[in-house]
Amino acid sequence: MVSAELALTVPSILLVLAICLTALALAIDQVRVTDAARVGARAASRGEDPAEVQRLVLDLAPEGSHLQVGQEDHIVVVRVEAPSRSRLLPLPQAQARASAVWEPGAGP
Repeated sequence: MVSAELALTVPSILLVLAICLTALALAIDQVRVTDAARVGARAASRGEDPAEVQRLVLDLAPEGSHLQVGQEDHIVVVRVEAPSRSRLLPLPQAQARASAVWEPGAGP
């Protein structure tokens, strides 16, 4: 009797644990992507070299992340996307967008 209940309980617990760990990994990636986008927007708004902005962003973002730097009027916009690391569940990509006003003398 106990072995049958245990045979059903252990896989269920492992499944819930896997789902929780996957969600935690996505949350961590989202925080890293958001921070990377913020740092990239600040660096770009100061007029940093695009290669330096890319280095700063990719150092903070998860492995395999993609970076886009653009501008809208007097604002620099940085978008960062990181692929999902989940092998178990089809999760969305972690993505963030940050913007900053060009600093004096650093605009396009």
